[in-house]
Amino acid sequence: MDTDLLALQEMRTAVQAAKTAQKVYMAFTQEQVDQVVKAVANAAFAESARLGKMAVDETGMGVAEHKKIKNEVGSRDVYESIKELKTVGIIGEDKANKVLEIAAPFGVIAGIIPTTNPTSTAFFKTLISLKTRNAIVVSPHPYAVKCTQEALKVCEEAAVTAGAPKGLVQCLTMSSMEATQQLMKHPDINLILATGGGALVKAAYSSGKPAYGVGPGNVPVYIERTAKIDKAVENIVNSKSFDYGTICATEQAIVVDRNVAELVTRALKKYGAYILSEDEKLLMEKVISPFPGKVNPKIVGKSPQTIANYAGISLPPGTRIIVGMETKVGKEVPFSLEKLSPVFAMYIASDINHAKELCMSLLQLGGMGHSLSLHTETDSIAREFALEMPVSRILVNTMSSVGAVGGTTGLMPSMTLGCGTFGGNITSDNVSAKHLLNIKRMAYGIKEVNLPAHETTTNEINGEVEDVTDQVVANVLSSLGSNDSVDPQVVKDLVSEIVKQLSK
Repeated sequence: MDTDLLALQEMRTAVQAAKTAQKVYMAFTQEQVDQVVKAVANAAFAESARLGKMAVDETGMGVAEHKKIKNEVGSRDVYESIKELKTVGIIGEDKANKVLEIAAPFGVIAGIIPTTNPTSTAFFKTLISLKTRNAIVVSPHPYAVKCTQEALKVCEEAAVTAGAPKGLVQCLTMSSMEATQQLMKHPDINLILATGGGALVKAAYSSGKPAYGVGPGNVPVYIERTAKIDKAVENIVNSKSFDYGTICATEQAIVVDRNVAELVTRALKKYGAYILSEDEKLLMEKVISPFPGKVNPKIVGKSPQTIANYAGISLPPGTRIIVGMETKVGKEVPFSLEKLSPVFAMYIASDINHAKELCMSLLQLGGMGHSLSLHTETDSIAREFALEMPVSRILVNTMSSVGAVGGTTGLMPSMTLGCGTFGGNITSDNVSAKHLLNIKRMAYGIKEVNLPAHETTTNEINGEVEDVTDQVVANVLSSLGSNDSVDPQVVKDLVSEIVKQLSK
């Protein structure tokens, strides 16, 4: 059998099953929905460690213990953030203005899952879909089919046990790009949640369906001169080494005020950074980007030791990240790209304006609208960056990777981070359940509108007279016998005069 045809048939069957189940789920009360969502979140959280290890074993990316943390954020933290959200029936009422808000689901969601976060993203998208009475059909990354399928199996079984109709959660297993493309265009798919590479997100936007996509996250981190250097560097190294840099909000380039550059360098070494020599940096550049503007997929989510081996570089024991000193930004500058690995560029800024220029250049290269990280003890500087930088998240004095997804900040826990129109996305939010709801509004009339009196113009009167006379003449002529004769103009003039007299 043709595997592409089998994959297409699997996709169509999955969409039909999801649609059928969602029609049943539509009738669930808020209490029933919340019971299902809680059961799924608990089951997912309980399996976080097992599925984290499974994801690393299958993809070869990241750290199992860190995948576990991401799974916990994608299950427990997401649940805690949405559990009180009303998603069924009347969800709001403005009594003063007599407006009711009524929740309605989208229907069937297509969820595209990345290889970097295959199980945590599956948990997250399933939970926000079920909370809003939607069904979901997931297309896993080809390198992460088994772990994503297992994550969704955990969700489906927990949902059904809690009373949900079977079929609400579907997973494609045959790893077909054609099936994924057709899934996004299927007439019974109502929304696409696309997390993945730029080409895939572009395909989602081109499908003709509503879609939430995300952009790349070439995140700069600025260490300002008033920062608590030791704590700042510890946060940065912890963040960059977390799951070997696979979260899109992970810092990609350090921008350091020249006044504290030496202190930062010392702290980096203290916390396990290896700073490359010029010769070593040249070797590493070829590993990072064999072709201009393209990051080598072999380094994504890999340990610093593995990446160093590719370059023929020996690292001291305990090395957690690799740092290359850089001065330029561009597609032809490998260290300035989004590397999704524990490899850093480091720039020295002469002052705050120079720091802004470097950050802006890095964002324009490939991170517009995503995130920027900042370490400072001067709130006015943090606010200055927040006002000026074209990003949707500004993370201050925290790990950017975990902070952006809501792990160490008050941001909405999410594994899909919008980049706004800066990055070509429809939203700048951390996508959550509220983004998967149609909200209908019933409004009573509370104001009167006084319309001005309409004065009939001479042209309008003449036009009406012409219409009436033409109709009368036509009726008279049609009633005459073949031997009768009458002058149509005489009739027309007579009728016209009568109408004008009556209209005065």
